[in-house]
Amino acid sequence: MRFLAAALAFCAPAAFAAPETFNVDPGHTFPAFEVVHLGISTQRGRFDRTSGRIEIDREAGTGRIELALETASVSTGNKALDGVLKGEDFFDAEKHPRIAFRASQVDFEKGEPRRARGELTMNGVARPVALTVERFACTRLPFLVRLTCGADVTATLKRSDFGLTRFSNFVADEVRIVVQLEAVREEPPAAPPASGG
Repeated sequence: MRFLAAALAFCAPAAFAAPETFNVDPGHTFPAFEVVHLGISTQRGRFDRTSGRIEIDREAGTGRIELALETASVSTGNKALDGVLKGEDFFDAEKHPRIAFRASQVDFEKGEPRRARGELTMNGVARPVALTVERFACTRLPFLVRLTCGADVTATLKRSDFGLTRFSNFVADEVRIVVQLEAVREEPPAAPPASGG
């Protein structure tokens, strides 16, 4: 889920030349969801396989986000529940193997990303979704060759908007999305050496 992307403008002051392209780090990016169960507790889960690409022009204040979550990678810590979520009553992973978020509008405040507006496609249904960037930072430490940036991204949606209406007596309609997101900047190719005179 900037979902989910997110993303999101992975740029640090004095460290960027516009535009910049980042690839999502799947080992450090896990979109999660929170939903009230039985009206008494919050059930949490996450997707273990996510990919994506983020393009940012910090100077122009523009950006594009593409994120894809594999529905079969959903994990709640309860194998029986995971099976239900992968089945036809919810994500229907066989028919809809991915949840996709695409955004072409990223809002900046003081040079940092704060919101991303785009379209979330889940269960074959596309709806507009806005992501909020609650935390953003970039680093090359420790010993990172390429610049890595991260953000905490949140959104709220109704599962019924995507046709996920089963077990409404047990599970709330409102779902909170929380994404821990990291991405690595693509480095431009090195300039060829000047030919000798």
